[in-house]
Amino acid sequence: MSFLRPCALYKSLVTFPSARWMPCQSWGFLRWPDLDGFLRLFVALLLWSTFSEIRFIPSSSMYPTLRVGDRIIVQKASYFFRNPAVNDIVTFRAPEQVPGIGKDAVFIKRIVAKAGDFVQVHHGSLYVNGVAQNENFIVERPSYTSDLTVGPLCLFFL
Repeated sequence: MSFLRPCALYKSLVTFPSARWMPCQSWGFLRWPDLDGFLRLFVALLLWSTFSEIRFIPSSSMYPTLRVGDRIIVQKASYFFRNPAVNDIVTFRAPEQVPGIGKDAVFIKRIVAKAGDFVQVHHGSLYVNGVAQNENFIVERPSYTSDLTVGPLCLFFL
């Protein structure tokens, strides 16, 4: 039996009236992928894992922007081409000095200040360099107070 000749099942399906509408009269697309197909799949998976990853939101720290149980696709390549900007949502590994958190934990936060900025939190409002920030994306105002200057080559997240 030759694999180049159509089989009887193929002939009956193609001559069956309801199958004639199909634009593809060849069933070749159902073949097992060859080495070229596996290489294409491997390259696609390699590029996907290099430039993006899927994350699950485990807590309500970013509510209402991100809800518990949401899934997000994090693209990792943009900061190779541009610097992080204020109000960007970023992911980063948990700092080592945080007790009770595993070293593989990932935080999802919003950038509120860049290097050299003076950050204040007073009376439930965030001030960056003395200017009150419009934070219409938070549920409740902070109840703590803080005054700090962001160090060089650092970012401040909330």
